Amino acid sequence: MPPIRYHVALDDEELRAGFEAIRREIGVPPFSPEALAEAEAAAERGPQLPPGADPAGWTDRTDLELVAIDPPGSLDLDQAFAAERRGDGYRVHYAIADLAAFVAPGGALEAASLERGVTLYGPDRRESLHPEVINENAASLVPGEDRPSVLWTIDLAATGRVEQAHLSRASVRVAEAISYRAAQAEIAAPGGREALDLLAEIGRLRQRLEEERGAVSLSLPAQEIVRDDLGLSRLMYDETLPVENWNAQISLLTGMAGAQVMLDAALGILRTLPPPDGEVVDGLRRTARGLGVPWPDGVSYAERIRSLDPSDPQEVTLLVRAARALRGAGYVAFTDEADIPDHHEHSAIAAPYAHVTAPLRRVCDRYANEIILALCAEREPPAWAQDMLPALPSIMGRTRQREQALERAMFDFMEAKVLEASVGDVFDATVVNHRRDQAIIQLRDPAVIASLEPKVALGQQVKVKLESVDPARRQVRFERVD
Repeated sequence: MPPIRYHVALDDEELRAGFEAIRREIGVPPFSPEALAEAEAAAERGPQLPPGADPAGWTDRTDLELVAIDPPGSLDLDQAFAAERRGDGYRVHYAIADLAAFVAPGGALEAASLERGVTLYGPDRRESLHPEVINENAASLVPGEDRPSVLWTIDLAATGRVEQAHLSRASVRVAEAISYRAAQAEIAAPGGREALDLLAEIGRLRQRLEEERGAVSLSLPAQEIVRDDLGLSRLMYDETLPVENWNAQISLLTGMAGAQVMLDAALGILRTLPPPDGEVVDGLRRTARGLGVPWPDGVSYAERIRSLDPSDPQEVTLLVRAARALRGAGYVAFTDEADIPDHHEHSAIAAPYAHVTAPLRRVCDRYANEIILALCAEREPPAWAQDMLPALPSIMGRTRQREQALERAMFDFMEAKVLEASVGDVFDATVVNHRRDQAIIQLRDPAVIASLEPKVALGQQVKVKLESVDPARRQVRFERVD
């Protein structure tokens, strides 16, 4: 599940001060002077093969017409895509930033990246996994510049099913970085570049296969605070474009291919997620009722979540709640067949899956890619990558907890700010859960979740009055009035 991204469309110093206070509270670790110096030196030196890598180095694939598709203003470009027809099937090229070429094992920069674990996104700025000189410059797939990459070549049948997948080191030059909106416009217009037309074609085929597997698409829109016509703050979700989901399918395809390579060798690390239990699904059904989103009897969790319309404010709210309700996501590392648990799939994807496509944003991807590179070349994976495997699940678990805590705090703060001008107003709500001696309610508009005392029966419709709001403490207090 990708992190929820959000940004502030307001020049509001109080908001920004609140975001900064949350970062201090959560404890985002700063880069040490040694890590910063090492990053500067690596950027100045340029890419260097890590220990144990194939001495042949990077094959020149600057001939590929790669395009990077990211949100506007993105500088940390992890991936770039190209594709071509291959008989009645396809060949996908997916270039991934080669972080191992800049982060030396055992150094201060590696230690800093392991401490951070992931890039942390806030509404006003991000805290990158590596210093900016690496994340946004030397290792980023900057258009027009030769960059080291690990390049996936994936052959697909006419149905979109994988026939063959291979990973190798390659020097690439991204032709262009474009926004999702620009990519969607080009796909819709005649005479666009073939790679984008193929992205749409392959993306649709992979979506069909996803549906056949019973997978759940959790492509989450960005959230922002905007002013309405009356000058009041409101939480809004950006429109999700079809190209975002097609692009996500290429990343999912690659993660599934990487997982299979590691499983075949009984060496690697997977991202796992158990299926949602009945309590979670029941809670989501109650949330749907509270939002006025139909969920017909006989429609499964996977079917309903997959069919939600991200352009509908109420349905996208249910999609976000569904993503937040999933429990037990984690990582499993293995060095032989005995380490692989019986249930090692990612339930939302309905297949084994690995994080391999975002090494600028997740530290585990760097180690997984190095192992896959060696396995594809029928070489022994380097010791520095294998030795880190047992520790990675706990490192990723700890840093993901920090990410989730930061996201939850930012979300609660923004909700409190949005409700600040509504103290005394009455809202329609539905009881969607219980927590200790409280009822958890879902407001219909705005789509806010809050607590209510005392407990009220699950699924009950209630009217509640907003009694107080404290943005600094990220607290809102409602009382029942009906």
